[in-house]
Amino acid sequence: MSADQDKTARLAVDIGGTFTDIFLLAPDGTAHTKKTLSSPEDYSLAVAEGVGELLAEAGTAAGQVREVLHGTTIVTNTCIELTGAKVGLITTRGFRDVLEISRGRMPRLYDLTWARPQPLVPRRLRLEVDERVDRHGRILKPLDLKEAERAVGELVGQGIEALAVCLFNSPLNPAHEKMIGDLIAEQYPDLYCSLSTSVRPVIKEYERTCETVVNAYVGPVVSDYMTRLDGRLKDLGVKAPLLIMQSNGGMITAEASAQRPVEIVECGPAGGVVGAAYVAQNLGFDNLITLDLGGTTCKASIVEEGRFTRSSEYEVGAGIHMASRLRKGNGYVLRVPSIDIAEIGAGGGSIVASDPGGLLTVGPRSTGADPGPACYNRGGRHLALTDCYLALGYLNPRHLLSGDFTLDPDKSLQALERVAGGLGLDPMEVAYGAYRIANSNMSRAINAVSSERGRDPRKFVLLVFGGAGALHGAEVARGLGIKQAIIAPYAGVFSAFGFACADIERYWITGFTRPWEEGLTPELVSAFRGLEEEALDSSQGWGLGQAEVHLERQVDLRYFRQASELTIPVPAGPLTAPTLVDLRRAFDQEHEKTFGHSFPDSPVEAAAIRVVSRIPMDRPPLTGLTGRGRLGGGPSLTRRAYFGREIGFVETPVLGEADLDDNPVAGPVLIDKYDTTLVVPPDCRISAAAGGCLVINTSPREG
Repeated sequence: MSADQDKTARLAVDIGGTFTDIFLLAPDGTAHTKKTLSSPEDYSLAVAEGVGELLAEAGTAAGQVREVLHGTTIVTNTCIELTGAKVGLITTRGFRDVLEISRGRMPRLYDLTWARPQPLVPRRLRLEVDERVDRHGRILKPLDLKEAERAVGELVGQGIEALAVCLFNSPLNPAHEKMIGDLIAEQYPDLYCSLSTSVRPVIKEYERTCETVVNAYVGPVVSDYMTRLDGRLKDLGVKAPLLIMQSNGGMITAEASAQRPVEIVECGPAGGVVGAAYVAQNLGFDNLITLDLGGTTCKASIVEEGRFTRSSEYEVGAGIHMASRLRKGNGYVLRVPSIDIAEIGAGGGSIVASDPGGLLTVGPRSTGADPGPACYNRGGRHLALTDCYLALGYLNPRHLLSGDFTLDPDKSLQALERVAGGLGLDPMEVAYGAYRIANSNMSRAINAVSSERGRDPRKFVLLVFGGAGALHGAEVARGLGIKQAIIAPYAGVFSAFGFACADIERYWITGFTRPWEEGLTPELVSAFRGLEEEALDSSQGWGLGQAEVHLERQVDLRYFRQASELTIPVPAGPLTAPTLVDLRRAFDQEHEKTFGHSFPDSPVEAAAIRVVSRIPMDRPPLTGLTGRGRLGGGPSLTRRAYFGREIGFVETPVLGEADLDDNPVAGPVLIDKYDTTLVVPPDCRISAAAGGCLVINTSPREG
């Protein structure tokens, strides 16, 4: 790092369903954090407010910020809430209904209430053009440009805000799509246009059409948001480049994210897993299960040997998704690399209620940031998990965010009594029951990325973060037989911290359907060279000067006529005939590992090639927070906390991080931090560890 960079700051912002989290690495190397309520009406408002306040508190000038790293839920929310742009679709004659035909899967065979997701483009806005490209890329029927012009004009006349273009076999020959794209750019320059060959130039008609439509559906929303955010930051004096976290765990420019917003769908949760891998590598934890619990959702992922795993496909817009490899057909498919994350509707804002059968339920609906739980005193009447935390004595109503955000215990109790009265139960039993149900739901998410993937969670360490994660970490770990739960440094804003641990990274892919045989080598070398040149040319526009770009190659292989592929890394160096043999062997091994079988004697074919371009970035230090982040409670301070019917209320010591060292302290203990609260149950012990981590050693639950 240069001397000039030593005097600059790095800023990271993560927008969640309830809170917006901000992490600042000041020019002197100290870390500062802030949480502020999200502003769903315009998320950039909360970002600007929080950034301005944090810069002032840290004594950092806006002009000292070198880069702004950002993650947002805007794409996910747009697809779930169906608030995207009005989209038109132009496709090849005969493929008008591919979105409704989809894959023909029924993810819930015996659920009579299940309904297939509605296409994001209604049939009247899906128009056909007469053209045809064969499987070898040869043009069988040229595009009638006049017909295409009439189709575009008709859709524009119906008030579309974005246009998706997906023609049959266009990845093999993009000429016709390019002609339509040029037509739109010339005649309708302000219309957001999404070409399938620019979004995901890979075969499979439904998947490619779906990706192109989703990209067009959210594109104008993302572009407008990025423009507003950039303007508000500039108004503060922050003129640094804006980089966006992608679902794959790498950063990309705001301009690129607006062109391909399908790549930033799971950007927030990805940041937490990237940060977890950084913690694992630096503190010597090889295998971690991550538990990210915020106000709306609970996310779980896995880090093995210091590295997170990626999946090549997931679905968006299906509500909360969990173990999506086993349940397909609930949402809109995206074949973009993403960190493997299971997600359920459980968080501090999750609504606690009773179902028609009189059973207590927690989530998946959430109170969100507005009006929030009843204790926020913003007009919310629903009982939320946060209200239960407060009633159980786990939270200090005047401590949250160092007292900047106070809670109303009376409002929590009123909401709790309404639910308890309807069930005929004691209010504390309802509060603790909701807490236990939430723990069980979180365990399901963890099982989705561990036991359902062939991993024994008892052999892992649980890394907990998110504003509400430390309230549940010990009990969730104990319920799964995990012996250690680690509370991450900067736990309440850990996803934002994770953005600062990521490299700039982008994936380039192109269809390449060929038999995998020795004579393929020259063609494969040529195809990779073209993709690498495109990646290098694009990286020059990232605004990072002469930063060194690292390239990695990958190839998608499958058995002949198989419907699914596996991505295999290509080793560095020249591609030769022996290299192809080694890659074939690696594919067989990966198929055996993934599916439990392989066919070494069966022919193999390539489906696509990929290039990953990466620019390494600086990493923040793992030193924990200074100043307000280290609040000492002292052994004389206690709070009445409830730990179940057998134990009841206990006068529980309230400590701060400064009161801990490497000597374990026996529970029950409560630890108040700026951005989260730790609950250490009886029979558990807590101690401080390196890098600002806190370690809870659990004991097995009796019975």
